[in-house]
Amino acid sequence: MRLLLDTNRYGDVVNRDREVIERLQVATEVWLPLVALGEIRTGFALGSRRSANERRLAEFLQFQGVGVLLPDEETARHYAEIAADLRRRGSPIPTNDIWIAAAALQHNLTLDTRDEHFRKVSGLKLWRD
Repeated sequence: MRLLLDTNRYGDVVNRDREVIERLQVATEVWLPLVALGEIRTGFALGSRRSANERRLAEFLQFQGVGVLLPDEETARHYAEIAADLRRRGSPIPTNDIWIAAAALQHNLTLDTRDEHFRKVSGLKLWRD
């Protein structure tokens, strides 16, 4: 299984959510989208344990099979299609989440998230608990 982690699932890893950790251990690939990385680091910047959180993130990113997924021109095409479809249907979701969904669709990854609004994105594969 090839997973793309939403920001909240990285938080679950940090909080030692057993089910999420077990899922990551059996995944063949685990990707953290650049947008989620920005959201995570924003939380660090606003918090009181920035250095410790940065160290923990660096350790996570060093695990075999874990990487940061960067957007490119194709990601932007997927973003545009998703955003237009959601707008036409009157079902918007947060902009950062459209980028995350675009990355998942582009690379045929299963998105692991707790956010229900991702169900609005056509064709997106979601991990179901």
